[in-house]
Amino acid sequence: MIKALLTMDDFSVKCTPAIVDYLEEKNIPVILFAWGQNVEQYHDEALYAVKKGILIGNHSYTHPHFSEISFDEGVIEIEKCESLLDELYKEAGVKREYRPFRFPYGDKGGENKELFQKYLAEHGFDKVDDTNISYPWWKENGLDRDIDTFWTYDFAEYNIRPDSGFTIEDVFNKMHDMNPAYGAALFAPDSYHILLFHSHDETEEMVPGYYKLVLDECLAKEVEFVAPKFK
Repeated sequence: MIKALLTMDDFSVKCTPAIVDYLEEKNIPVILFAWGQNVEQYHDEALYAVKKGILIGNHSYTHPHFSEISFDEGVIEIEKCESLLDELYKEAGVKREYRPFRFPYGDKGGENKELFQKYLAEHGFDKVDDTNISYPWWKENGLDRDIDTFWTYDFAEYNIRPDSGFTIEDVFNKMHDMNPAYGAALFAPDSYHILLFHSHDETEEMVPGYYKLVLDECLAKEVEFVAPKFK
C-alpha cells in the first residue's frame, strides 16, 4: 500500500475554491502552504479554504530564497505571514491548532540553516510526523530532525509554462518512473510520501483541471491520502 500526505504550496490563488471543493469531494486531506502576498491578493479565496477546515501552513510572505537573505530578514518573512494567517483564522472563526512551515524552494537558509531551525522550534512551529518515512537519504540529510516540512516526491507540474517544453505528459511520465535519478519513486509498493504539489493559476490556465488529472491518477493507483499528524 502507498500512503501519502499531500501538501500544496503557494496558496492562495484564484482557483483555490475549486481545488478545495475537489479535495473535499475526493476526501483528500491536505496542507496548503501560504505565500503571504498571495493570501492578501486572494483573500476571499483563502478565507473559503479556512472555513472549509483546510490546514494552512506558513510559506513566507514574499517567497524568497532564504539563503539569499539575512536571518533577520527571514524572521520578518515568517512573522509577517504568521500575522496574516492568524488574522485569517480569526476572521473565519476557526481555531488555529497547528503551524507547520515550509521554506520556499526547499531552501533552508544556507549558512543560517541551524539558526532558522532553532527559531522554528523555539517559536512553536509544528513538525509533520515523518516517522513512517524509510528512505535512508531522509535521515542522512537530517530531514528527520528539521522542523520545517520537506518532501519525498515533487510532481514538478509548476514547470508547465508557455515555451517551457514541459507538459502534463512529462508529469505523468515522472509519476510512473520507478527508478528516478533523484528522490523516491511515487508508486513504489509500501512507500510513504510527503508530496509536493502547487496551486497555480498559471498551470490551471494551460491545463484546466491539472490537479484533478494528477491526483485522480494517484487515486487510480490506490494511493491512500493520509491526514497530517504532528510530532
